[in-house]
Amino acid sequence: MSQIQEVGNANFNDVVIASDKPVLVDFYATWCGPCKMLNPVLEAVSEAVGDKVVIAKCDIDKSMEIAQEYELMNVPTLILYNNGEEADRAIGFKQKNQLLEMIKKVVDLK
Repeated sequence: MSQIQEVGNANFNDVVIASDKPVLVDFYATWCGPCKMLNPVLEAVSEAVGDKVVIAKCDIDKSMEIAQEYELMNVPTLILYNNGEEADRAIGFKQKNQLLEMIKKVVDLK
C-alpha cells in the first residue's frame, strides 16, 4: 500500500527538510494533466522503494511560498531531497524507471 504524503506550508520542513530519509516531492497542480498522469507512477515508485524513501506531493497553488522558494516554474516538478538539501530535480512527466534512477543516486534500493 502506498505511503504518499501530502505536504504544504505547515508541514514541509518537518516532512521534507528534517527527514532522516531521502524525500521525493512531486510539486503539482490540480489542473495539470501530466500531474494527474504521474499519480499512478508515484504509487508504483512508492511501492518499489518501500520505507527507504519518503514520497510526498505538494500542491503549488496551496503552497505558493514553497513554490517561490524553490523557483518552480513548471508542473510537475519532482525534487529529490537528501539530508534537507536538493539532490536532483526533474521537470515534466517521468516514467517509473526514470524516477527510480534518480532515487538510486542517493539510496541503495537493493
